[in-house]
Amino acid sequence: MNLKYLHCIFFLMIFGFTTIGYAQKNQPPNIILIITDDQGYGDLGFTRNHYVKTPVIDALARESVRFNNFYVSPVCAPTRSSLMTGRYSLRTGMRDTYNGGAIMASNEVTIAEMLKQANYSTGAFGKWHLGDNYPSRPSDQGFDESVIHLSGGMGQVGDITTYFKGDRSYFDPVLWHNNEQESFEGYCSDIFTDQAINFIDKNKESPFFCYLAFNAPHTPLQVPDSYNQKYKDIDPSDGFGKDGKPFSKMSEKDKEDARKVYAMVNNIDDNLGKLFKKLEDLKLTENTLVIFMTDNGPQQTRYVGGMRGLKGDVFNGGVRVPFYLKYPALYKGNKDVETMSAHLDVLPTLSEICEVEMPKDRIIDGKSLVPLIEGRQVEWEDRSLFFYWSRRYPELYNNMAIQRAGYKLVGKTDYDAAIEDFELFYLKKDPYEQRNLVNENKALAMDLKMEMDNIYNELILSENLVHPPRIMVGTPNENPVILNRNDAGGERGIWNQEEIYGNWDVSVEEGYYDINFKFVEPVKAFGKMVLEANTLVRQMENKKANTDIIHMKRVYFPKMTGLLIPFYAVDNKNIFPFWMEMKKVD
Repeated sequence: MNLKYLHCIFFLMIFGFTTIGYAQKNQPPNIILIITDDQGYGDLGFTRNHYVKTPVIDALARESVRFNNFYVSPVCAPTRSSLMTGRYSLRTGMRDTYNGGAIMASNEVTIAEMLKQANYSTGAFGKWHLGDNYPSRPSDQGFDESVIHLSGGMGQVGDITTYFKGDRSYFDPVLWHNNEQESFEGYCSDIFTDQAINFIDKNKESPFFCYLAFNAPHTPLQVPDSYNQKYKDIDPSDGFGKDGKPFSKMSEKDKEDARKVYAMVNNIDDNLGKLFKKLEDLKLTENTLVIFMTDNGPQQTRYVGGMRGLKGDVFNGGVRVPFYLKYPALYKGNKDVETMSAHLDVLPTLSEICEVEMPKDRIIDGKSLVPLIEGRQVEWEDRSLFFYWSRRYPELYNNMAIQRAGYKLVGKTDYDAAIEDFELFYLKKDPYEQRNLVNENKALAMDLKMEMDNIYNELILSENLVHPPRIMVGTPNENPVILNRNDAGGERGIWNQEEIYGNWDVSVEEGYYDINFKFVEPVKAFGKMVLEANTLVRQMENKKANTDIIHMKRVYFPKMTGLLIPFYAVDNKNIFPFWMEMKKVD
């Protein structure tokens, strides 16, 4: 072999390796967004909980960019809509976790839809909670593959396939795989992780977005017994509160719940170990961006890093959560960012990293965190964040807060309250929200209250809130349609009650429908099954005794938008169905 030929081979080898390296460096990252349900700030070893075992998440935290002042909404569905869209949840039509207020408008653009511009494969696994029917399901909002449960949680009234399983609802469930019911074996967190791993394996050759949303450690607190055994002898209150941080007294019920929660979190940690091992085996770790976060504070009293409040609260215990971002190909890990950040920022951040355009026809409330990751100053460092939580719609000054430049104004009062009825905290010196400064700094408090008023008045007039999203019935995209209790409006607090006024807000295509009404308990014979829909009223006598399903055949509907109001009238009672199935037959 002559020297000239060797030079040629050497040149091709160097050029080839350089090109491969350049291609890898400029390849869009794979994205895995992990969110857990009701796991508080203190439910990690990394945040100094000396009972819960989370070695995988702790290692991820050590290797990540850690956002130490990261905030979400006080409850799950609003957090998820803001996470997916970069917008305050009220802008998206999201106003509750049930009672018909947990449906995100289909005109919202999700992270998945945004990433489609760069030809990402997209998968959602676990909890969705942004709408169970067309046009608000994962498949309608940019996801190619989905394996999910319905409504706010497995074992809850909206998740019709697991509710009646009671204390086994987290085991061997019937889930919704690409909108079709499918039976699975095993424990829910294991199933969701395995499905995510399968998705990653199938899409390893092209960029993917994997949204892994565990429903654990949300109630009901169910976990394989092997995990329960690890925590059965601990005292979850022992040792906390001795470091000067506030710590709430725990009842025996709180302690038992904490043991179960820690077992569920331990299981999640083991599952993430499996997931990250798969990335290593596929040689995808370097170019995969991993985010870990939780959706709100803990539901039950336990260690929460000394912070005040729990899930549902606008105090920090309800809204401050861990947020870790790891992307080895671009960013060095093991870095702390103290600037206030939020769930609103995830979409803009991924937009910048992946070089895909955000929606330009709407307000995006979030900011890209890339400058903070890179150590650069941002002009919005002292921006404001607005928090609220009350059922049905936001109630002025009832569990409402605004945070800006280290100060936080909290309203737990009436709509006409004086400024002295609010609480003002300086979080940089008082992160546990113990010292109320409102009487010492009324001018600042009034300024924050005025800004709170302005944001509130803007958000409650949001188009998707004023004209809320509706479930579409009779389209080829979903037939039959099952209307569940999570999406039922009417009286406040509709759950599994029998005698309660309820309805579903729908848009129905013209045609004939076969309708099934399912009840929580079997109903007596010789009552009247009544269905009202605008000017249409249909009723029929039920002659079957002790039946939990009543059928109506070939009910004609004109094309209509409005409320479906079904009830079974018997013995001077009006019984609301547990769910209602409508199938268009021609």
